[in-house]
Amino acid sequence: MDPFVRQLVQRLNHPARPLSRNRHFHTFETPEGRAALRTSRRLRSLQRDILACHREAGTAHVAHTLDDGGQMRIELSLTRLRGRRVTHLSLAEWELLLELAGVRDALAPADEGPR
Repeated sequence: MDPFVRQLVQRLNHPARPLSRNRHFHTFETPEGRAALRTSRRLRSLQRDILACHREAGTAHVAHTLDDGGQMRIELSLTRLRGRRVTHLSLAEWELLLELAGVRDALAPADEGPR
């Protein structure tokens, strides 16, 4: 992941001082800015599902494997929805997901690390 994109995602998800998309609109007109917005939305969506599942005493089981391209396949078993959510993240995106508030604690029992 491009270091600039990573920094933008971290700033967009910063709990105390998130980066304003209105104030910095020119930043998000670039391909890197659009990639950061897309990644940020995706990670926040995963965060919402994981935390909702954890709050409702469901399980958010993570089974991940590392493929040849360096992508992780992450499968969340969401018992509250009686379903699964499968997503593919790069290692950098996985690290960013774990930085989001509450995610690491919610996944601690299930997190085994990449295989």
